Amino acid sequence: MWLPLLVIMGLLLLYRWYRQSHILENLSDKYVFITGCDSGFGNVLAKQLDKRGMKVLAACLTETGAEDLKRETSSRLQTRTLDVSDSKSVSSAAQWVSRVVGDRGLWGLVNNAGIPGLFAPFGWLKKEDLLKVMDVNLLGMIDVTLTFLPLLRKAQGRIVNVSSVAGRLPLVSGPYSLSKYGVEVFSDNLRRELKDFGIKVSIVEPGAFKTNIAMLSSVGKNVEDKWKTLPAETKKIYGEQYFKTYLDNLNQLVTSGTSKIYLVTNCMEHALTARHPWTRYCAGWDAKLFFIPLSYFPTFIIDYLLSRYTPKPAQAMQ
Repeated sequence: MWLPLLVIMGLLLLYRWYRQSHILENLSDKYVFITGCDSGFGNVLAKQLDKRGMKVLAACLTETGAEDLKRETSSRLQTRTLDVSDSKSVSSAAQWVSRVVGDRGLWGLVNNAGIPGLFAPFGWLKKEDLLKVMDVNLLGMIDVTLTFLPLLRKAQGRIVNVSSVAGRLPLVSGPYSLSKYGVEVFSDNLRRELKDFGIKVSIVEPGAFKTNIAMLSSVGKNVEDKWKTLPAETKKIYGEQYFKTYLDNLNQLVTSGTSKIYLVTNCMEHALTARHPWTRYCAGWDAKLFFIPLSYFPTFIIDYLLSRYTPKPAQAMQ
């Protein structure tokens, strides 16, 4: 009874692998614009695509990042600075890209730029604590995408949006998960809308990865700084033990990731170069085997498992 089912499943997996293994030709003629190339995924992807012979247009937040990347890549790769949260900067970058690509249009747009923001309980936060993260991770991504759409339509190209398992499962409180949920919704709607224009949209959902070490090391410090500024009443409600346990759990989470960044950039490359790219790419074994499967479980199971890592406030109801 099971043998026919196993054979059918095996054939389906074989067909899926065969279909996804087809890579486009003439990759050396295609331009790809990547945001957030100072470090992490964007930096590694820019170098990876440059080695493949593609024409990479790498956007960095800082001049130093742009200069360092230029020194480590071929003459094909071009860099410029970009702050995705600044519409004038985005518009200027689009004009530059338009001059570079000409009538060919832009084949690939990789929306990679992002920041972690403040991973703290919502009871500690104010509106201004959310704005910067939403501005970069979500609104900046939307601004870049809409501004570059005419160039992408011309080439009938690809859009790759970097989300996170936190866009499926709110692992830690704070604006990061909010922004990544927004990326998921935006990408799904955009994919359906742009299908008739010949543009394909893919979402990459990494698990825990060690990318920008300096940025990761600041996560715990930001929480400490926030705790110090809280009103005395709020500190009393949560308690010193809550803060210490929360901080320990957070530090363990941000340092538990793998350094194998290529697991993510390989997904990005496939989305840009495959004849039949996937709609979603799940990067990292923690994402594949735990976080993404868990997101399909009933809510009470998710709440039970995740609440085990959340300390109880001092004045919690018994």
